[in-house]
Amino acid sequence: MKQYLRSFLTREAAGQFMKMTGIGLFNTVVDFGLLNVFFSVLGWGEVTSVTVAFVIATFSAYVLNRRFTFGLEASVRLKETMGFLVVNGVALGITDLIVWWASDRLDGLTQLELNLVKLATTGIILIPKFAGYRDLVFRSAMAERRGSQDPAEAEEAP
Repeated sequence: MKQYLRSFLTREAAGQFMKMTGIGLFNTVVDFGLLNVFFSVLGWGEVTSVTVAFVIATFSAYVLNRRFTFGLEASVRLKETMGFLVVNGVALGITDLIVWWASDRLDGLTQLELNLVKLATTGIILIPKFAGYRDLVFRSAMAERRGSQDPAEAEEAP
């Protein structure tokens, strides 16, 4: 367990996290922009607006994180894509649950309240998503790129 936690403190992991954060900021702008169009302009409900915007931003996140965060250029694999969808499906479920709970507690959300709740959930799911991407989704492709079977071992190299 200690070795796993230390793997987050390597130079490579820090670089990956910074790249993922930058891509995440871009996708957050896409996500929030679409969320506000769906909710305010089109009049969709809170959870529907959040869900559709999240799915579109997630597709963008997959493409950008695969290429730029984890440096993977090889062809996309079904197992990897399914893992990405599972990680983001869990994140979406948590997001929708929190939005639904807040909407229920406040008897509906204003546009500002919806954006604040969405912002809070974005922060809540950030580190678990990074761990999921690194350790579940892109693990095999990263190990192949390094020529190692265990990405944790390769991360300890200088």
